[in-house]
Parts: sequence; C-alpha cells; structure tokens
Amino acid sequence: QVQLVESGGGLVQAGGSLRLSCAASGLTFSRSAMGWFRQAPGKDREFVSAVSWSGGSTFYADSVKGRFTISRDNTKNFLYLQMNSLKPEDTAIYYCASTAVVTSRPEEYDYWGQGTQVTVSS
Repeated sequence: QVQLVESGGGLVQAGGSLRLSCAASGLTFSRSAMGWFRQAPGKDREFVSAVSWSGGSTFYADSVKGRFTISRDNTKNFLYLQMNSLKPEDTAIYYCASTAVVTSRPEEYDYWGQGTQVTVSS
C-alpha cells in the first residue's frame, strides 16, 4: 500500500521560509519521479515542482522559480520542498505525488498525499 505523508506546512509571514517534507512508503521510491502540487481555495490544482527519480533533473513552475527548491533523499524515502521568499499568493494546500516519469501534468501522477496547508500572511 503506497503512502505519501506531507508535513512541514504552517503559517508564515510574507518573506519567510518553510520546508515541506513528504515521507514515502510502499513504493520503489528510488525509481519514482516525484512532484509537488498546490491547490488554493476556488482554484485548480497546479504544478509547483518535480524531480526525476535520481534527483538529477528538477523542474519548477515559473511562479516559484528561484524561490523554491525541490530535493529528495533516496536513502530515507523522503521528498522535500524548500520554500523561501514566500508570498501571500503561495497560500494553498501542498501535495506530494509520485509518477513513473517526471512530468508537470497532475493526471500523470499515480499516488497522492493528503496535503499540508501553507498560509502566508501579508
């Protein structure tokens, strides 16, 4: 049974930082591409960032490029998202997800976590 469990969300002031974590189990993590998505109230789920199974290739939405950094630890089965210079428009529920081949398309992801809330106050 595949489980993806996010943590690290919270309330932060604009300009602050948060580090999200995603603990993975029940899948061959080291052979899974991983992604972060977010969904704000009243909006569709949107791509944030993705990383290849090796960690060698990373991808970012234009809205977070230069501020967010995705990384993974295949020895611990963890995915991370370091978020710096946070803005109020980053407020959303953040989800991690797994897929076979790295992509920004949410419909290509097989498994999803339950999400963690990030709220950025102005």
